[in-house]
Amino acid sequence: MNKSLIVKLISYCFILLFLYAVANKLIDYQKFTVQIGQSPILTGYAGIIAWLVPTIEIIISLMLLFDATRVTGLYASFSLMTMFTAYIIVILNFAERVPCSCGGILEKMGWREHLVFNIAFVLLAVTAIVVQSKHNLQDRLNPI
Repeated sequence: MNKSLIVKLISYCFILLFLYAVANKLIDYQKFTVQIGQSPILTGYAGIIAWLVPTIEIIISLMLLFDATRVTGLYASFSLMTMFTAYIIVILNFAERVPCSCGGILEKMGWREHLVFNIAFVLLAVTAIVVQSKHNLQDRLNPI
């Protein structure tokens, strides 16, 4: 399979994931804000996180759409998914009470399933970054 196609497909998976998540957050913004406020870690930051996370997800999605910003978008996707994954690990291992999870389709997943889902997306980001880096290196070594 063409290396640039792999990177684009992974990028489109992230775009779908992030825009789906944004839509769910914005459709029931009040519920989303309340859920963040119920987190034992994020309570004091619920207001700012409630608008910051969807904004970041939209920006990353836009970055992933364009060739010129795709690699930066992949690094941003990796970073955001790593933060989400770390949050879940902390909640599962250190929180006295586990808050309710995400909305939409992901709401049907438990926290452990959500952790596996996030790890899969972290690995997808790493895959796309590695493939793109190898592609860029080949272009530099073998200019046309």
